[in-house]
Amino acid sequence: MDGRDWSLFLQPYEQAVEELKVKFKTMRSELKIREAYAPIEFVTGRVKRISSILEKAKRLNVPADQLDTGIEDIAGIRIMCQFVDDIHRVASLIRSRKDLTLVYEKDYITNFKDSGYRSYHIIVNYPVQTALGYKIVLAEIQIRTLAMNFWATIEHSLNYKFKESLPEDVRGRLKKAAEAAFQLDSEMTSIRKEILDAQTDFEEQSNVVSRVLSGIQDLYFYHRVREAAQFQMKFNEQFENEDYQSLNQLSLDIQSAIGKAKKANQN
Repeated sequence: MDGRDWSLFLQPYEQAVEELKVKFKTMRSELKIREAYAPIEFVTGRVKRISSILEKAKRLNVPADQLDTGIEDIAGIRIMCQFVDDIHRVASLIRSRKDLTLVYEKDYITNFKDSGYRSYHIIVNYPVQTALGYKIVLAEIQIRTLAMNFWATIEHSLNYKFKESLPEDVRGRLKKAAEAAFQLDSEMTSIRKEILDAQTDFEEQSNVVSRVLSGIQDLYFYHRVREAAQFQMKFNEQFENEDYQSLNQLSLDIQSAIGKAKKANQN
C-alpha cells in the first residue's frame, strides 16, 4: 500500500456520490410531479473501499499514481427502476444533463455477461468544488431493475466468498437464476399498464385521505368545531365503506368550508 492520505484522496469521490444522489432523487421527485410517474424507484451510492480499489488496481495493472483515471467506479451510483424500459429512459435523461460529461456507456442488458449479469452502466466525469478548486472525478452510474439488483447483490457476495472462483455448480445455478430474474422483468413489462394503474389508484386514494384529514384539522384551527366534527363522521363512514368517490367530493366540500372560514376570519 502506498503512503498517500486516503481520506484526502477519497474526499472528492464522497462529495460526488452525495451530490449525485441528491440530484437523481430530485429528478425522481420532479418527474413524479410533472408526469405522475417517475422511472426512478430509488437511488443509492457508495465510495469504493480502499482494499477494493487496491485489489482492482492490481487486477487491471493500474499504477498507484493513476488510480483516479484508471479506476472508473471509485464513486458509484445505483439507480433502481421498476421496468426495463425505465432504464433506457433514465439513461436518456442522464445523457442530456449539463452538470456532468458522458465518457462512455456499457449496455449489459442487451449484451449481458456470460455469468448472466445484467445492468446498464454509464461512466461520467463529474466536477466537484474542493477547497483547492474544481476537480473532475470519474463516477460509474449503474441503472438496474429491482430484479437485476437482487441477482447482482447475491452474485457479488458469492464472488467475494469464493474469491472470484465460483464452483461450476454454483455458477450454473446463478446463470439460471439470472434468466429467471430477466423473465420476471419481461413479465412485469407485459403488464406494465395494469401495474401503473394500480399504483396510481393507490396513490390517489392515499392523497384524498390525507387531504380530507388535513382539511378537518384546518377547520378546527378556524374554530369550526361543529363542521369539523360533521365532516369527521362522514369521513369515518365513507372510509369504512372504501367509497373514494364520495371521499373526493368530501374533500372538495371541506375546501369550500375552509374558504368560507378564512373569509369570515378576515372580516
